[in-house]
Amino acid sequence: MAKATIISLGCARNLLDSEIIAGSLKRSGFKICDGEKPVDLCVINTCAFINSAREESIDSILEAVSLKRSGRIKHLVVCGCLPQLYKDKLSRELRDIDLVLGTADFPRIADFIKGLKNGFRRTAVSSRPSYLYDEDSPRLRLTPGHYAYVKISEGCSNFCSYCIISRLRGAFRSRRIESVVAEVNALSKGGALKEINLIGQDTTAFGIDRYGKTVFPALLKRLCCLKNNVRWVRILYTHPGHYTDELISTIRGEERICKYLDLPIQHISDKILKRMNRRTTKKGIMELIDKLRKKIPGVALRTSIITGFPGETEENFKELLEFLSRTKIERLGAFMYSKEDGTRAAGFKSHIPDRIKKERLDELMKLQRNISGKLNASLLGSAVEVLIDEKVRGEKDRFLGRRYADAPEVDGVVYVTGKGLKAGDFQKVRIVDTLEYDLVGRAG
Repeated sequence: MAKATIISLGCARNLLDSEIIAGSLKRSGFKICDGEKPVDLCVINTCAFINSAREESIDSILEAVSLKRSGRIKHLVVCGCLPQLYKDKLSRELRDIDLVLGTADFPRIADFIKGLKNGFRRTAVSSRPSYLYDEDSPRLRLTPGHYAYVKISEGCSNFCSYCIISRLRGAFRSRRIESVVAEVNALSKGGALKEINLIGQDTTAFGIDRYGKTVFPALLKRLCCLKNNVRWVRILYTHPGHYTDELISTIRGEERICKYLDLPIQHISDKILKRMNRRTTKKGIMELIDKLRKKIPGVALRTSIITGFPGETEENFKELLEFLSRTKIERLGAFMYSKEDGTRAAGFKSHIPDRIKKERLDELMKLQRNISGKLNASLLGSAVEVLIDEKVRGEKDRFLGRRYADAPEVDGVVYVTGKGLKAGDFQKVRIVDTLEYDLVGRAG
């Protein structure tokens, strides 16, 4: 049986695409191997959202090229966002790549690789991505058995001035409610699945293209009514400008929905928000955060921030620091602005030197470490519910888990000491120590 390995780079949305690739290859007769070499096929599903992601993708490709030249890889396939940007350049400059597929073309990988046996090289990159997977798409999950990602939409039509997602992924398009429900039903068969993470470029806009209005609350209610063992339904990638009272009420009222919201704001200065084309204001963001915390007791918020956006003055940055000091957001991802060709922001004046961007990022993260450390310290001695993710290798009775306030891969963890635990267990844990981002506890 031919062997294939898949290297998935970037976010959870990319990971789900990699699961579709894995499912397609398995259906066509490949054995999917985890890092094993030699292999007949190596697939790299790339990310190209910002410059650092492109560099990581290119480094991974070059490493695979070296392995191919040494005979440890027979055929090399590059998929996803990087080909969507640089299809001609990749094919021209890296002749060792056998197949280049864009963000809407990877589902046909099983058909394309048939030609590789005859020595053909091929590039297939649709100029207007329109692919949208559904419940019938072949899928081989690459996450642990107790949690899964479900992508409810693809593409984006928000057109933030710094972002190339619409260029990489196409216009916003939602799945049918029935399709998402059918997929979750299928994933939850057998009872092992305990957590569903809903993803998309803008989950709060779900349905607006297909139904003429957002129907995200309706989808959430349908998912929460299903008879399965799923305890946590987690909402990721929301937009602060698209919250409704109905959505907030649904999140509060449905027990299965994690009281955790991923709420990227990117900045707080009205001047910068306008230049970013975020279609939100400082007043609106502040009012939304206050409402969420009032209406949803115990809610944990995660946000993302861009520092060093063109035109960001020291005053604008201080405004951002003051906002974080006041709101004490529980989870934060921060990034330096990356100038992306083809975006409106690339043509803006007053670009910030990298040195200043880095200084601002460091100051911002120093503040957040202090905030996170104090929030964690407040949990010392308390009993919390933890979903066990995995055993710590080489350590007896030591496990990694997460609270409802932590999404997989991107947030903190709870180090749990206990006997007889296993992945997928929900466990009461007494917090005995706290770190800046993580917690330490004992089961029982």
